[in-house]
Amino acid sequence: MARTYEDECSYLERLSSCSYRIKKGFVSNMRVEGVFFANSHLQKLMFDELHHYASTKGVGGFLPAVQQIANVAALPGIVGRSIGLPDVHSGYGFAIGNMAAFDISDPESIVSPGGVGFDINCGVRLVRTNLFEKDIKPIQEQITQSLFDHIPVGVGSKGMIPLNAKDLEEALEMGMDWSLREGYAWAEDKEHCEEYGRMLQADPTKVSMRSKKRGLPQLGTLGSGNHYAEIQVVDEIYNEMAAAKMGIEEKGQVCIMIHSGSRGLGHQVATDALVEMEKAMTRDKIHVNDRQLACARISSKEGQDYLKAMAAAANYAWVNRSSMTFLTRQTFAKAFSTTPDDLDMHVIYDVSHNIAKMEEHISSSTCRYGKQKTLLVHRKGSTRAFPPHHPLIPVDYQLTGQPVLIGGTMGTCSYVLTGTDQGFQETFGSTCHGAGRALSRAKSRRNLGYEDVLAALADQGISIRVASPKLVMEEAPESYKNVTDVVDTCHEAGISKKTFKLRPIAVIKG
Repeated sequence: MARTYEDECSYLERLSSCSYRIKKGFVSNMRVEGVFFANSHLQKLMFDELHHYASTKGVGGFLPAVQQIANVAALPGIVGRSIGLPDVHSGYGFAIGNMAAFDISDPESIVSPGGVGFDINCGVRLVRTNLFEKDIKPIQEQITQSLFDHIPVGVGSKGMIPLNAKDLEEALEMGMDWSLREGYAWAEDKEHCEEYGRMLQADPTKVSMRSKKRGLPQLGTLGSGNHYAEIQVVDEIYNEMAAAKMGIEEKGQVCIMIHSGSRGLGHQVATDALVEMEKAMTRDKIHVNDRQLACARISSKEGQDYLKAMAAAANYAWVNRSSMTFLTRQTFAKAFSTTPDDLDMHVIYDVSHNIAKMEEHISSSTCRYGKQKTLLVHRKGSTRAFPPHHPLIPVDYQLTGQPVLIGGTMGTCSYVLTGTDQGFQETFGSTCHGAGRALSRAKSRRNLGYEDVLAALADQGISIRVASPKLVMEEAPESYKNVTDVVDTCHEAGISKKTFKLRPIAVIKG
């Protein structure tokens, strides 16, 4: 019998001004509790979604994010809690903005492609410059058009980086080491990238020919949907010391943000894995609350094959963002008749927000005695946010904590945060990744007109180039949660801290 909205709410307990507990029993077979972070504005969206689900008795659409978080809490081998970050919203299997960790030493522990997402290693890269807004303004339209001309965008777009089958195999295995060897990256770019831009367990032989065929023409392309390249200016600085470590000295400084992933290759890797894992679940008698949570034991052949193919797709995504960084540097160097080095076009950081990684964690939430555990941490629509002094972050950021790049929606601000010790303890070193959808793509297309969206951007003095103007409604600010609410919730909860804010002056989209 379906529960009423009031029955559903009886399993939710407010822990603080910005966090809620999902008690065991909210869904069947929960092994751990759930938790989600939301301030007063965001919690209304969460509870409205749950109310709609209860009133329609679950007919049509995705499950509400609260229920998806709880379903993940029922997966074999999960430790700590199933965690929903402030930008959490319904997705395939895991909610987008849901992270969960699984104990490698537990033979029952699973890996789930639904906990990574179809766009493997979708992520954000931020490149700084020594330019200021006044330098860009006289040529704002020209440089926006030039960037649009240099970086291929849109569904099925083809890249400008020459690549044959042998190159692709090497790129899948080597990640940014391939970009460095081929001259598309600077040596210091690797230092400022998660995993140094290369997952060593990558095995291109585990990537299907269909995946490779989709990926071969797309290297160095932005894609469509919520992917973008933006010219941004520093609007506010909250932590001057941390900002200075990142090369940000004052307001008005120009940066470029690139948001993209593994394109068709990563999507196919996920699709292939889901087919194999459904068979493995039957064989190994793995039961889940939602069939979209298809999974396999980490130690199984299917689990290992997926992790190796996922790592190769992650490497592809880093090469992809490196290739677009190369094209961006060329664009700016040409526009200002100088070199990228003279423009100080260094990568501040590159973060991943659709990935599963083996990590060491010491926390009372991972085991009773607070011993160090090796965990497989799934971050879907969430960002790694390691604290100061963590051995896996660059020397430059040892005192500040890892930079965390939070991209806004089209025409809204973006943020740079830093990881905290509290976040490492409470969320396995994870925080939000962006604004998070508030309206479905279909509802956005019905409710908004693309001419109005483009006109609103022009009124703000933002230059925009889009490959598919009639799809911009899907990415309009009204389609998303307020990114400032999301970031402020993370800051208030202590899981990451604000460093500086950026606002866009030019947007390139598919």
